[in-house]
Amino acid sequence: MKNTKLFSVLALLLLAMFSISCSNDNNDREPDLTPSQTLSFTAWETTGAKNASGQNVALTDASVSGFVGYSYFNSNGTFKIYSLADALRSKGDWSISADGKTRTITAKNDAGEVIFTRVVDILVLTRTEFTYRIYPNANDKTVYFDIIHTPTTHKEPVK
Repeated sequence: MKNTKLFSVLALLLLAMFSISCSNDNNDREPDLTPSQTLSFTAWETTGAKNASGQNVALTDASVSGFVGYSYFNSNGTFKIYSLADALRSKGDWSISADGKTRTITAKNDAGEVIFTRVVDILVLTRTEFTYRIYPNANDKTVYFDIIHTPTTHKEPVK
């Protein structure tokens, strides 16, 4: 009788352990996003820049200051970029390559005419960081700056 009770308790314990270990541990995992969904998931603020040597570059440095601000990439493929003082810097269309390695922005004026198109290499694109590389001279890949963005709660200015 004693052995039967012991066996029953052990069997119940094993069954409970098996049930717990087989539960779905991924219930709280965030869904995977495509690169485009990740970029449009939040507003971004430029929070850092590094040179080709990995050294920090001040965001006021002329080499990177033109890339500093708040960026809003909408899921419909449009974007607006503002300075840190909320002045509109550019607006237009954006896309990410199918392999997620490059981002293209096509800036347009109020008439919808193309002002410029810029393609940059994406180095990091997660929910917590968006970093891309710029080359001041497209023919010299030894000189570059990595522009680092992090999510922001800054609201898009209404004009």
